[in-house]
Amino acid sequence: MIDKGRHSVLGVLVDAVDYETATARVIEAAHERRPMALTALAVHGVMTGVLDPPHNARLNSFDVVTPDGQPVRWGLNLLHGTGLTDRVYGPTLTLRVLARCAAEGLPVYLYGSTDETLARLVPALEKMFPALKFAGHEQSKFRMARPGEAVEIADRIRASGARVVLVGLGCPRQEIFAYAMRPLLDMPQLAVGAAFDYHAGLLRKPPEWMQKAALEWLWRLGLEPRRLWRRYVILNPAYLSRLFAQKLGMWKATPPPPATEPLSEFPV
Repeated sequence: MIDKGRHSVLGVLVDAVDYETATARVIEAAHERRPMALTALAVHGVMTGVLDPPHNARLNSFDVVTPDGQPVRWGLNLLHGTGLTDRVYGPTLTLRVLARCAAEGLPVYLYGSTDETLARLVPALEKMFPALKFAGHEQSKFRMARPGEAVEIADRIRASGARVVLVGLGCPRQEIFAYAMRPLLDMPQLAVGAAFDYHAGLLRKPPEWMQKAALEWLWRLGLEPRRLWRRYVILNPAYLSRLFAQKLGMWKATPPPPATEPLSEFPV
């Protein structure tokens, strides 16, 4: 198990951990019935924090932030000499956590995405993990929360008997949701992004060589050019330029203190 601490990548605090450590932290929080928020950030996720200081502070309040993308892993190695040899990819981490949940009898709740995706995701996961217990699932409302709705959602999740919540609202909506819900839930939340679509069979995974070469963005761009071109064409060069500016000392990239204030509005 690798755990080399938290480090600033462009001012966003990222944990230099491996799959085993990230999984163990989730399972420990589930057994201990304590709040926890985890997200796996690729370049886009890091840049949402860089470009939105209040969101950066929210990200820095998360219990675990894993290097989902190879460029984020490179950033940890380049800036802080962590020597990580692999990223902690959200869809893969999801399967590892679910395998442990199935083995240890921890019921799982799925929050987000659409009814169509959930209708395909649940049986796909049941096939992979026959012993996995689903406490419940609900699709995204694709709007902002109404007054008092956070408590209603938390009550539903707790009443279901869930011990782990997977949040699939897309970046940065899922991180905002997990931040807002953390004080209300005595269990870990994992913001897992595209894992819902991947494991439901709605998105094709890139070849292994593309993943290792940090070319997954090119694969995703080819699949969804209209939706993703701004994310990759604009944010990828911006990330690299800031990364080298931080490395050369031209930009301190000081992390903001972790946010603590509750959110009155957040996406559901």
